[in-house]
Amino acid sequence: MPAGVQGESVARNYAEALLILARKAEDTTGWGTMLRQIANAIETDVTLFRFLESPRIAAEQKAAVLTKALGDRVPRLFLRFLQQLVKNRRQMLIPTVANEYDTLLDASAGIVHARVTVARETGDDERDEIGRRLSAIVGKTVVPHLAVDPSILGGVVVRIGDTVMDGSLRRKLGLLRRRLGTSRT
Repeated sequence: MPAGVQGESVARNYAEALLILARKAEDTTGWGTMLRQIANAIETDVTLFRFLESPRIAAEQKAAVLTKALGDRVPRLFLRFLQQLVKNRRQMLIPTVANEYDTLLDASAGIVHARVTVARETGDDERDEIGRRLSAIVGKTVVPHLAVDPSILGGVVVRIGDTVMDGSLRRKLGLLRRRLGTSRT
């Protein structure tokens, strides 16, 4: 369930608020785990998904069910956070909030995630080497998430946040083609 750019921005705001609460409770990892479990439940349990998504069920009823299900299992502030999401009709953003929370938690620990596109399947050793090289370039621990796209022909395309580093053979050939094309005239 993609959230879109606006949904991601809203989710980031909620994740930042939750991280502040989790730091006050001195349990950032635990709160992240609880949020991830709820997000996973929403993504895998069709009944829960439909219940939370339904506009026919009042926000108060949804909050009451959350209280009954989680009341004695999660810290009171965490439960109030979830209830506020429901009250604001943002409960379907919980999986995106969980992703943003994980990203914020990693960033505070100096860890960044990179989407790395390669031309062919790579083994663990190659993935680890890509991670080491990117970590040296960025100056932080980089966790590479690999995707295969044969159209890049070779090399890698790396996206970290809004930054794209295109070291693909396709791009290099395109640059060479433009240089050769302009040098003939």
